[in-house]
Amino acid sequence: MTPTEGGALNRGAALASVSVALILSALKIYAVWRTGSIAMLGSLADTGLDLIASIVTLIAVHVSAQPADHEHRFGHGKAEALAALFQVSMISIAAVGIMIRSIERIGGAGEPTAIGYGIGVSLFAMALTVLLVWYQGRIIRATGSVAISADNLHYRSDLALNASVIAALVLEAMLHVHGADALFGLAIGLWLAWGAWKTAVHAIDQLMDKEWPVAKREQFLAVASRHPALAGIHDLRTRTSGSQDLVQFHMWVDPAMTMAKVHEVMDEVEAALLAEFPGIEVLIHPDPEGHVDIKDPIAGRDAHDLIADLKAAEDSRK
Repeated sequence: MTPTEGGALNRGAALASVSVALILSALKIYAVWRTGSIAMLGSLADTGLDLIASIVTLIAVHVSAQPADHEHRFGHGKAEALAALFQVSMISIAAVGIMIRSIERIGGAGEPTAIGYGIGVSLFAMALTVLLVWYQGRIIRATGSVAISADNLHYRSDLALNASVIAALVLEAMLHVHGADALFGLAIGLWLAWGAWKTAVHAIDQLMDKEWPVAKREQFLAVASRHPALAGIHDLRTRTSGSQDLVQFHMWVDPAMTMAKVHEVMDEVEAALLAEFPGIEVLIHPDPEGHVDIKDPIAGRDAHDLIADLKAAEDSRK
């Protein structure tokens, strides 16, 4: 599949997400007006955020898919992280508002009415969300898009959210469990805040060029080191920009090897890495065995030893 074809599929999935969010937002506005439910209000806020997130995802997918240019030699992948931070700010505001409204309702007067509308809208939302999740899943399997994967995860969680709204309405208005609606609303607000935190951490990690997880770097080194001409690897640097993984490292080779042979080895190592990590961007710098260009304690160490130490430290914290 070409990048153009993948981009078209991702845009189609993002457009479907926007369409679903628009439909559900309109229905839930009406349901909140008819029922007065705090839990439904929380669900409306989440759907409104879904709409914003879907629009931002659509823009981010388009921008991040653009090839590197003279002004952005590393590509445009971080557009997705910037879009995520915007989403986090919107989610945080909504979460605080829902929690304040829920606290005001606890112990106070008022309860949801006309629950049939709320339950009907929630059931319809769940059915439409199932169809969207199924469609997005097909696109993710075809393109591997990180942005669409994140959107898909959000909509999967919406299934539980809509189920909780139904439970709140039934408990409050039918079984007369006073305060259930407000408590469910408070739980939804806390859930939104937790989602905002996780999204923010992921986005900041990308913007700060955080290294890959230790296990993934270990797998990368295992593939790169299979070539018999490599005497070692050092100064391994990894990062992710949007859906693009980028890696650079120095490889030690026999000092007597000709430049042509070194280039041939580099091509073979890169081919093996691309086969194991499709779409990865690799930059390799050859060094005579034992030579270190940068007087840096991290860059100068053999990458295998460094990763082994990191893994041991990670294991000790478990």
